[in-house]
Amino acid sequence: MKIAVSACLLGENCKYNGGNNYSEKVAEFVKNHEVVAVCPEVMGGLSTPRESSEIVDGVVRHKDGVSVDEEFRKGAESALKKVLDNGVELVILQSRSPSCGVKEIYDGTFSGKLIPGQGVFAKLLSENNIRVLDVSELGNTMVL
Repeated sequence: MKIAVSACLLGENCKYNGGNNYSEKVAEFVKNHEVVAVCPEVMGGLSTPRESSEIVDGVVRHKDGVSVDEEFRKGAESALKKVLDNGVELVILQSRSPSCGVKEIYDGTFSGKLIPGQGVFAKLLSENNIRVLDVSELGNTMVL
């Protein structure tokens, strides 16, 4: 099976703060599968490190109000193309991210409050009927 994974979960230092979200659960889950790493934010032209962003009234913005919506959407489209071009059957994404949040995202107030919702890339995958898992689901959903 071909599985796309948020690059930060594979240990790539592409997270907004310059770090990663390496997950041993993900590494174990994708063992013996073909893995395609994606980071929609970097693919959209954003640097690492970068200011943290949240979705504010449907637009991805930095805390100071600067819009990075175009970069997030461009990156989501590029990442979707990579997923489709590689025949990916499942995508595992980082929780809460304005790109990759599958079930929850931050509420746009930069206060740490979570709300139900999807990041830009996660939503695009869902709209294209691509199976998506939040990394937090791996403990519960081990069925390929």
